[in-house]
Amino acid sequence: MPVRKMPDLKYEKSAWKDGHQIVAGVDEAGRGPLAGPVTAAAVILPRNFKHALLDDSKKLTERRREALYEEITSGSIEGLIWASGKASPREIEKINILKATHLAMKRAVKKLGITPDHVLIDGLPVPKFPWPHEGIVKGDGKSLSIAAASVIAKVERDREMLAYAKKYPEYGFEAHKGYGTKRHLEALKKHGICKIHRKTFAPVAELSHAPD
Repeated sequence: MPVRKMPDLKYEKSAWKDGHQIVAGVDEAGRGPLAGPVTAAAVILPRNFKHALLDDSKKLTERRREALYEEITSGSIEGLIWASGKASPREIEKINILKATHLAMKRAVKKLGITPDHVLIDGLPVPKFPWPHEGIVKGDGKSLSIAAASVIAKVERDREMLAYAKKYPEYGFEAHKGYGTKRHLEALKKHGICKIHRKTFAPVAELSHAPD
């Protein structure tokens, strides 16, 4: 069985070689759910960074993601800088999910407190992005800085959805984090929508009852 290739610093090293001193990786979580925000993170790694376990957040267990999140955000890794940003359900409705995702990414990079010379973004290039950047398809499985951003974005969004699960227990957000599972769809039919549902997403758009 072939060994799965883990993310490395190939793209970061290429950017450094081109003269970019500060390189950030960016990823998002929560484009597909019917409820909750879309969350993004930006990470700048030190040049000597290595990690045997850091990978695309989707390939990690919840326990591993949580452990990596604590490690990445603890401040114990010298030279590692990170930040997160999000766009709310109302912003998603107003400008659409793609633009809201880009907005969350911009907010994350801006919150870094340091201006990157080059940004590595998971997926396609972002129109009118304020910083020089490149899109890397499936970058969260190729670039360590994007992988780190994917972990932060996923864990922070999941934690926010767990908090919403306590406020709106009837929807089961703790189980599906807002995605359109069978349980979630059944809850929508029974209870209508709540304040964190994205009203422009089907099947939420077909429901008009919005309890407080």
